[in-house]
Amino acid sequence: MKLGRLNHIGVATPSLEKSIAYYRDVMGATTIHEPFDLPAQGVKVCFVDTPGENGTAGTQIELIEPFDESSPITAFIAKNPAGGQHHMCYEVADIHEAKAWFEGLGKRVLGEPRIGAHGTPIFFVHPKDMNGVLTEIMETPKEAH
Repeated sequence: MKLGRLNHIGVATPSLEKSIAYYRDVMGATTIHEPFDLPAQGVKVCFVDTPGENGTAGTQIELIEPFDESSPITAFIAKNPAGGQHHMCYEVADIHEAKAWFEGLGKRVLGEPRIGAHGTPIFFVHPKDMNGVLTEIMETPKEAH
């Protein structure tokens, strides 16, 4: 089992609108995707593409705002009112193989695989087991590896 590339960095924000403006006007985002609600995960989401070298795509940022007061992001924003890095997401070819591998290492997988914001299966690994970083694991097509 091996991890694939870093797919995106999740950034929690109290305001998608203000964060979109920041990434566009200050950070030079090349593409801002249409924001959408993901009520099953308690978030509003907007993907932002940062510029890469020679016109290539850079790193993707996933902006996440609480959908409502029951959102798991609400507590994060309460502790970090300005928002901040929430998680890092890595690609794998097979979500179930990855889950079994992490569990075999004694890592705490948070829940069962579910469909994430990219429309592909995901799960999270507890930050205390991942060097202090909440880690999202996302299945991507096998040819992407």
